[in-house]
Amino acid sequence: MNDKHYTPREDKRVIREDYAIVLDFMPGGNPIDRHHPSHRTKPLAQAVGDRYFTLVEFHPKPGVSVSQGEKVLISFRMRELRDKVGFVWGEPLVYEDLTGVAKSYLPEALRNIVLEKEKVFVTFFNIAAPLTIKLHSLELIPNIGKKTMWTIIEERKKPFESFQDIQSRAKIPDVVSLIVERLLKEIKGEERIYLFVDPPPNVQNAIVVGYLHRIYGLLEREGLI
Repeated sequence: MNDKHYTPREDKRVIREDYAIVLDFMPGGNPIDRHHPSHRTKPLAQAVGDRYFTLVEFHPKPGVSVSQGEKVLISFRMRELRDKVGFVWGEPLVYEDLTGVAKSYLPEALRNIVLEKEKVFVTFFNIAAPLTIKLHSLELIPNIGKKTMWTIIEERKKPFESFQDIQSRAKIPDVVSLIVERLLKEIKGEERIYLFVDPPPNVQNAIVVGYLHRIYGLLEREGLI
């Protein structure tokens, strides 16, 4: 693929993200980039969207630097408001194409996003439903088996209000870490069923449940976000 003649498509995976958390910034480019020669010499950043956990790459505006952990506006629909981001690549970035630095920081970035989106993930525990007769969505969260699943279902008759509430009433230690673990598995393409993120493009025959889309819609209709 020749960068000179290639105009990246505004892929729907990227367009849905308005903001992203910087995972790695390479002022001199990424010398081991496998796909785009221009990425090896131009300033480049890798980031994760803070809404749908899309992995993205972008070129900062000329002379602009970004820092690991910084939240930046990457939105396609609000291009004119971008203050630091010049060009966002529209093709999906897969986990294997992250730098070592980006991979190392990703769990911390995910944890920070989950904590910020507490209402979203607490809502998941309140509305999670069966996927089949034998499998419930809750069982796809690490360390949640049948017994814990039934405890959650019983306790949520009074809806959970916070992570601490879930931990206390359902006797689950560190709910945030369990959510982050699940997100990482989905981002890496290690699952067949995707509760939260879009499956990476190299994953075939994935089942997409789309809880994040549903929950954002529900909370927005109720004026809660």
